[in-house]
Amino acid sequence: MNSPKAENREQGAGNDAALLRLGPGIFFKPFLGLFLRDLRVLMREIAPFMLRVGMQPLLFLFVFTFILPRMAGSNPLAAGSGPDFGTIILPGLMAVAIMFSGIAAVALPLSSEFGITREIDDRVMCPLPLWAVALEKVCFSAMQSIIAALLVIPMAYYIPAHPVVAHVANWYVLALVLVLSSLLAGSLGLVIGSTVSPKHIGLVFSIIVVPITFLGCVYYPWAGLKTIPWLQVAVLFNPIVYMSEGLRAAVTPSVAHMPWWAILVALVFFTAALGRLGLRGFLGRVLS
Repeated sequence: MNSPKAENREQGAGNDAALLRLGPGIFFKPFLGLFLRDLRVLMREIAPFMLRVGMQPLLFLFVFTFILPRMAGSNPLAAGSGPDFGTIILPGLMAVAIMFSGIAAVALPLSSEFGITREIDDRVMCPLPLWAVALEKVCFSAMQSIIAALLVIPMAYYIPAHPVVAHVANWYVLALVLVLSSLLAGSLGLVIGSTVSPKHIGLVFSIIVVPITFLGCVYYPWAGLKTIPWLQVAVLFNPIVYMSEGLRAAVTPSVAHMPWWAILVALVFFTAALGRLGLRGFLGRVLS
């Protein structure tokens, strides 16, 4: 006799197969409806959202690019004959905004929906395969991440004491990097939200998210690690490195950065790998 968990999985797989037989076009309206529902909720909380995604880059720019350069002795991080620190950090702050926004937009709601009240059951009643429900969460978080990244640009233009040298040579590549980075952040949020219990979400931010941020070439270019070869190799396993380097190559091409092909290949690889892992965890939690 099959266990209830196995029966739920068989029923879920049967429902997905039945929906697939009706054709992919039938998914569009419920997918869009779910997306617009989440967008409506976000618009009602637009002020907290703007504060959440804007406060960290605002304070960092204010302290390190506005206050310290005006103090006696200037800012040690900005010293040298190379690019100004504000120019170096702009793409890194955009990457951080994408990462934190993407994780928060997926992991935190999932930790609540998978809680005692099982709010996730209401969402999966939508006439969509379970994988499409997870995809909608990732896509919605990607939209928030792109907004968060774009909010950093006007801050970097008006706040720093020394002008930030930003020049977008190829807008199509910038859009591609933004989309891939945002999907990657959402996929990581799906992994965390579907595999970590709600009571440990805060711990994950402390032991995973913060370390990968500081070691993600956010505050320095990857090429600058050439004096520490072992670290330059080790950080290649950190997905946020490619987000920072991709945005650095697109927004501040005057700063040394990785080759385009390596950045794009890594972004696609990490997005696919984390997406697959997150989907597996999501299906397991929903059908359990």
